[in-house]
Amino acid sequence: MTATEIRQAFLDFFVSKGHVIVPSAPIVIKNDPTLMFTNAGMNQFKDIFLGEAAAKATRVADTQRCLRVSGKHNDLEEVGIDTYHHTMFEMLGNWSFGDYFKKEAIAWSWELLTEVYKLPKDRLYVTYFEGDNNEGLEKDTETYNLWKQFVDEAHILPGNKKDNFWEMGETGPCGPCSEIHYDSREEGERLKVKGQSLVNADHDQVIEIWNNVFMQFNRLKGGALQPLPAKHVDTGMGFERLVRVLQGKTSNYDTDVFQPMIQFIAEKSGKTYNSAAKPGDADWNEAVAMRVLADHIRAISFAIADGQLPASNKAGYVIRRILRRAVRYSYQTLGFKEPFFNQLVPLLANQFKGVFDNLYSQKDFVQKVILEEEVSFLRTLAAGIKRFEEITDVDSIIIAGQSAISSFSGDANLNYVKDGIIEGKFAFELSDTYGFPIDLTELLAREKGWTVDISGFEAALQEQKTRSRSAGAIDTSDWITLKDDETSIFTGYDETETVAHVVKYRKVTAKGKEQYQIVLDKTPFYAESGGQVGDKGELVFPDGTIVLVTDTKKENGLTVHYVDNLPEDIEDALTAIVDPALRGQTNANHSATHLLHAAMKQVLGSHVNQKGSLVNSDYLRFDFSHFAKVTDEELAQIEAIVNQKVRQNIPLKEERSVLYAEAITSGVTALFGEKYGEYVRVITFEDEFSKELCGGTHVQATGQIGFFKIIAESAVAAGVRRIEAITGVAAEVFITNQSRMVDQLKDLLKNPKDLPKSIESLLDENSKLKKEIEKAILEKSSGLKNELAQKAEAINGINFIAQKVALPNAEAIKNLAYQLKDIVPNLFLVLAADFDGKPSLTVMIAENLVKEKGLHAGNIVKELAKEVKGGGGGQPFFATAGGSDVSGLDNALAKARSFVA
Repeated sequence: MTATEIRQAFLDFFVSKGHVIVPSAPIVIKNDPTLMFTNAGMNQFKDIFLGEAAAKATRVADTQRCLRVSGKHNDLEEVGIDTYHHTMFEMLGNWSFGDYFKKEAIAWSWELLTEVYKLPKDRLYVTYFEGDNNEGLEKDTETYNLWKQFVDEAHILPGNKKDNFWEMGETGPCGPCSEIHYDSREEGERLKVKGQSLVNADHDQVIEIWNNVFMQFNRLKGGALQPLPAKHVDTGMGFERLVRVLQGKTSNYDTDVFQPMIQFIAEKSGKTYNSAAKPGDADWNEAVAMRVLADHIRAISFAIADGQLPASNKAGYVIRRILRRAVRYSYQTLGFKEPFFNQLVPLLANQFKGVFDNLYSQKDFVQKVILEEEVSFLRTLAAGIKRFEEITDVDSIIIAGQSAISSFSGDANLNYVKDGIIEGKFAFELSDTYGFPIDLTELLAREKGWTVDISGFEAALQEQKTRSRSAGAIDTSDWITLKDDETSIFTGYDETETVAHVVKYRKVTAKGKEQYQIVLDKTPFYAESGGQVGDKGELVFPDGTIVLVTDTKKENGLTVHYVDNLPEDIEDALTAIVDPALRGQTNANHSATHLLHAAMKQVLGSHVNQKGSLVNSDYLRFDFSHFAKVTDEELAQIEAIVNQKVRQNIPLKEERSVLYAEAITSGVTALFGEKYGEYVRVITFEDEFSKELCGGTHVQATGQIGFFKIIAESAVAAGVRRIEAITGVAAEVFITNQSRMVDQLKDLLKNPKDLPKSIESLLDENSKLKKEIEKAILEKSSGLKNELAQKAEAINGINFIAQKVALPNAEAIKNLAYQLKDIVPNLFLVLAADFDGKPSLTVMIAENLVKEKGLHAGNIVKELAKEVKGGGGGQPFFATAGGSDVSGLDNALAKARSFVA
């Protein structure tokens, strides 16, 4: 069977068992503060398991794209090394929400594997939870007895809490699970060593292929287990592993899921992929590199298609890190010195056409983003190699056995090389700043006959992880439930004030600050979603107590209100009031965003699609796909179209509960990376102009926007631009300020007829004067050069000069220092200057003195800077420093003599 046939057989099987097939959720998670990416098939059903949403069908199945780069067996640096772990993978799953339980789940999993897929029964092993005395959990004898109907008892194995009790996290739904493992070893090996001993023993040929989780409990913050009101089934089968087993391969990468990609890489690199290569073999590194590229292109491409661009923080950083790891292998191991990785996108998009079409429809955009990231990282990689060479340059080593000192990261005191060992902190900085893998640093070190302090590197890495964990530490208490019915109704489309009751609340502590989170049975507060910020306002309690709502967010489908305090009695009805001014301004900015999107499609082309947005009461920010800077003329055109629609006062047409399929057929704009339900909300401002799927709040007619003004256009990432704009009063104030500024300029320039021409003439005149000043300074420093050269004092074979000079800036002093270096041999130069009350020190030392005498300008200038209450650093031959006490300059010059005496 092909991979496509295997996937379809799974879905068809569960349709025959009464399941509804649902689409994969985006790989990028929104509205869940606990996750950045979909890392399991159950993520999109989390609110159902938590009892915070009703299931639209009690039996569902799907194939879900998932991403994991941390946790058990999912360290990014291990992907490509073994044969069965991946960053992005498909998870085939079937779910029961309060419908069937263990009996059906076990029977159907066995039926599918042995009767549909025809897997040999004697190669299958199953596990059950053995119980845990510490938790007071009994052995799952029910699961054991159910398996006995199908499986030889020797193949039914007990598993501990670590392997056979599944938990969503520290808190939340959990329960015993039953894994199914497959032994794919050759017959001779199976006879020598029984498969039982290799289950869950990290053997690459005895692997888990399916896990049936039986959710029975809810884990509370204190660790206690509470029975769930309804029992659920959550199963997950790794698609890539299943294909490997069914196609009789010993590696996931040898299946038709990965082989087309690997063979393409092999052909373009001029190398041969050897699946059987082992560590130490000549072609091992090349095999690993090809697997890394074939794996990583999947995670990166689907993340970008789902709306997550590579970035320098949070989820974007994860994607960039994966991408850079692939590019490193491409560059370092496969020899691609020009961007190549992006060329895999069209191949991948075609492979998943009909399965995950969102990638195919955006393949050009995704490829462009990856190309730009490659170009940027290859430059960074080259800079990192250059930095390594600078730091470890033999000419920088002072004397044998002493430390090499560098100005890397501006710190002249770090000892990067000592006795042929490169310090771990420097290796970590190369990794953290330039994306160097530690093995590349080791390779570069070996070429110089050096080694790397690996323990120091790992300590620095651990330090960073600890800092990250501490910065993000949040202590969340268990929910305290006041009403059994935890459903929450949003009334904010129709009103900004609602009488409501508290359903549940909890205390949260983050960065030393305590807050409360409240869920109401009804609320007019809009929770942050789709780029629109959460509402602010107040909760008015019966006794007159007013509690300010500082933010509103979504969590697992619930609207959560953030407050800093709570009154003692919160069980009676309260009045929830949204700040009407803030909501009104936010409405205007959100509706303007829709008009902007439509106008951009008219002016720039239909390729323009939203890639991110921020809408609040102050301004709007809109990120969109476009590969060139938007010209001033285009911006003016866009602005004019939006304001025309504003003046037309187009009424809002809002349609709630429209079938998704009908909405798409009608030509509505849907956003990539958003998860839409069966029914959607459609927002229209003129049928032929703007029609979008949207859950946000809006003006009742475009005239309420008042006026629209673009204030900035910039680049965000490869192929993504950003427009920032304001509306209404903010736009009016902006225009008034701009007009006032123009009037002030006219007054200053005596009301010229042509203001731009007058300013241009002024700038030209200023430029000419600057050049004349620079020329005068250069002439002055040239005169000083000869004067100072004559003052050189011979001390121990060194020409020593330490003088105060009257030059206006650091550049002039630097030029003077280099001129003196050219005419004075064996130079040791210290220049002091006063820049408008700010002391400046410059040290220049001849290269031969650096090598022969062990002198280091960076160290010396730091010592001298103490006299002016400052600091500095630099290279061994040239360094500078500043400070706050200009009166110490004479002392610094006197102190300089001690370094040569």
